[in-house]
Amino acid sequence: MSDSMKPIQGYHLIKPDDLHWRPSNLMRVPNADYLERTGSENMGARLWRLPPKSANTLHKHIRAEEFYFVLEGTGRLRVGDETLTVPRFGGVLVGPDQLRQVFNDTDAEVLWLIVGAPEELEFLQGSKSKVDLSPFYPVDPTQLPKELAGVEWPPKS
Repeated sequence: MSDSMKPIQGYHLIKPDDLHWRPSNLMRVPNADYLERTGSENMGARLWRLPPKSANTLHKHIRAEEFYFVLEGTGRLRVGDETLTVPRFGGVLVGPDQLRQVFNDTDAEVLWLIVGAPEELEFLQGSKSKVDLSPFYPVDPTQLPKELAGVEWPPKS
């Protein structure tokens, strides 16, 4: 572990009222960061509320593994050239080098919990810094999977 990634001390209880929901930067998908108030530099955990006919970014990571877990609805996840269907309470672990994209081609909202580690601090800085994001987005991150052909997402602001 590097000196910059120190473990937290003790514990942090996070209640639903503590969560701050906001639309994601590129795809405008509502999400809430569970760990932003804890100071954790070792892992990330977010709830993602995918509206019908929507998608998150197509991306990969440098170091982080991500665990995708469906809390409500039926999840759809593109990993490389494969499309996975993930039932409620099902999960998928994806390695850092795999291009992946959560999407929703159903008519009902889908709620995902996505946990990743180790946290990639350069990705969190994102739009606030001059960090090269091309390792995370080697292709157009806003492209939609074939299952959403003809859909316009993200919505116009």
